[in-house]
Amino acid sequence: MSENMDEEFKILAREIIKKIDRKIRSTIKKEPYKLAKTIDIGADGTPTKYIDKIAENVAIKTIKNAEVSVDLLSEEAGFIDNDGEYLFVLDPVDGTRNAMRGIPFFSVSLAIGKKKLSDIEYGIVKNIANKDEFIVEKHHGAFLNKKPVVIPDMPSSEILYSITLGKNKEAFARYLTFPHTLRCFGCASLEMCMVATGALDGYIVSHEHIRVIDIAASTLFVREAGGIVTDIKGKTLEMMLNLDERVSIIAAGNPQVTRSIAKNF
Repeated sequence: MSENMDEEFKILAREIIKKIDRKIRSTIKKEPYKLAKTIDIGADGTPTKYIDKIAENVAIKTIKNAEVSVDLLSEEAGFIDNDGEYLFVLDPVDGTRNAMRGIPFFSVSLAIGKKKLSDIEYGIVKNIANKDEFIVEKHHGAFLNKKPVVIPDMPSSEILYSITLGKNKEAFARYLTFPHTLRCFGCASLEMCMVATGALDGYIVSHEHIRVIDIAASTLFVREAGGIVTDIKGKTLEMMLNLDERVSIIAAGNPQVTRSIAKNF
């Protein structure tokens, strides 16, 4: 385990994930008609859906009742200062649209750090739909359901990308002509974890769209599994832990894949 982080912080993170998972599953079962209801505008400036708010409220309550003090950065509430030693970076529901429409690909993502993306020491991404749990600890590896994850080698003829191109129509047109198979799943945290497991060879967001809450845990997961996370130009990705910044992203299994993607943008 990390020499720099007390176990109690990791225990708290796992407790938050467990409680959010339980709350969302219960709501989907008992009150599915409420999931898509817009109830507010979040700290990031986007509409707050009922499903996001109830998940975030679970985290806030759990942190408030915890024996350790931690700060929180979350999609709806923004930054909550509890004079904590660490900052918990939370996306209470990544893939909200998937969850609202019954598409079984959405997650809760939580990372523990201090000021910037490279500070992240521990992270959890939980696929709420199928219960897969991705846990990572800096310098100690990435794990899927407690089994070590290392990015496998894949032959170039089998390259599979998940890609979000936004308004970059020229790049989109170019990619349609390439001998690659393309997907778009709508859940950044899980898509990046799929790069780490080898289910995907690359995850691409060509425009400045991604927030740190989306990828704080999964960036460390990819890197600990042996992969690379950069911006769309191939520069090592770094972000401050706040809601102000949005970035492009390439997550890939090796430098060759990163270069082949970056040269097209």
